[in-house]
Formats: sequence, structure tokens, C-alpha cells
Amino acid sequence: MLAWPGRSSRVSAVLVALLCMLLGVAIATQVRDTGSGDWLDSARPADLLVVLDNLHGKEAALRQEISGLEQSLQSMQSAGSDSREALAQSRQQLAALQVLVGVAPAEGPGVVVEVTDPRGGVDPSVLLDLLQELRAAGAEVIAFSGAGDGDDVRVGVDTAVTGTAGAVVVDGVPLRAPYTVKAIGDGPTMAAALNIPGGVQDTVRRASGDVTVTTEDLVRITAVRKPEAPQNAQPGD
Repeated sequence: MLAWPGRSSRVSAVLVALLCMLLGVAIATQVRDTGSGDWLDSARPADLLVVLDNLHGKEAALRQEISGLEQSLQSMQSAGSDSREALAQSRQQLAALQVLVGVAPAEGPGVVVEVTDPRGGVDPSVLLDLLQELRAAGAEVIAFSGAGDGDDVRVGVDTAVTGTAGAVVVDGVPLRAPYTVKAIGDGPTMAAALNIPGGVQDTVRRASGDVTVTTEDLVRITAVRKPEAPQNAQPGD
């Protein structure tokens, strides 16, 4: 009854009509119980008052029942609306959390960073610094490109950047130069953070590489992380 807009109002109208019909039946029954119309013509005023009081009492009871049903319908409609809103909010929160933990694709404005390494001098610590600078600048979603199989590697809270200079490994996936890092967030802010003197760009250039930062209106990250159950942590109350 709550799934289709307008249906509750139709049900309410039907119930009201039904109760009004019952009211008419009650009145007719009361008149029939007292006898024929001739009896009413010859009845004493006191008897007529008793009949009228009975009819008024039944009418009041039926109207009270109608009012109660209408209030119940309104409560159900309100509860249904609140439930739908709560469900929609829960779904939105779930979708946002799935993006943040890396188990759902994401898209939005951001930057694409390319790190060249022609001499194999860029070691894992440089790319780790790049991740930290992006996160500090407000990056919400980050992924590495440059895997041998062409797939991206989604960065998570427990991402490990290991390997050696020229042979960087991210979460167990070997990458090869040029390394491309996609980040979703405020593009100008992240680009400015990566251009700070003494930062990642200077480090890469000292290793005979280079860093190019491109601000994009739409960055798509389709790579996702495989969720793993925690070994020790449990949801708190």
C-alpha cells in the first residue's frame, strides 16, 4: 500500500465510503428494529428521542473509527516516506564508503601524474612520497597505472609500495615506467602541492626522471580492491 504514490489516498477514500455505508446500514437497522414507519408516526416524543440518541451514538462511533483509520493511514504513509528516505541515505552512505575503501569504481575531477624514469633511478620511496603528497592535498581516490598486464592498481589504506629503483611493486603488482598515477579530488590543489619546491618533482628530476601533472575535469578509476575480512578488528557497539 505504501509502494505506489496515491494508492493510500484511494484506500482511505474506499474505507471512508465503506464506513459511511455501514453508518447508513446502522441507521436503517435501527429504524427497522423499532418497527415500521407507522410506529414512528405514533411513537411518543420520548421514544423518538431514544431512537435519535442511539443513532447519534452509532454515527459518532463510526466517525471516530473513520478518523482513527485516517490517522493510521497517515502514520503509515509518513513511516513509509521516512523509511524510503532512510534507505536512500543508507545507500548513498554505502556507495560513498565503497568508493573510499576502494571496492567500487569512481570518477570525478582530479589529476593525472606521469613519472618518467629513463635510467631506472626512481625507487619505491619516491612513489610513496607522491602518494603521501596527493593524500595530504585531499586526494580521495588514487590508482597506479603501468602494470605489465595493463590493469590499474587501486590504492587503499594498506597499500604497500616495495621493490627497487626501476622495479617498483605496488601491492604485489610489478609496475614499469613511465608510472602513471590517477587521483580524484580538487585538481588545482593537488597540482599545486606536487609543484612545491623540494618535493617529489625535484626528487624525480635528481634521478634523471621527470614529473608531468595534468589537471582533468573527469578522471575515471575502474580498478577496485578485493575486500578482505579483518583478522582481529570487529565492529564496535
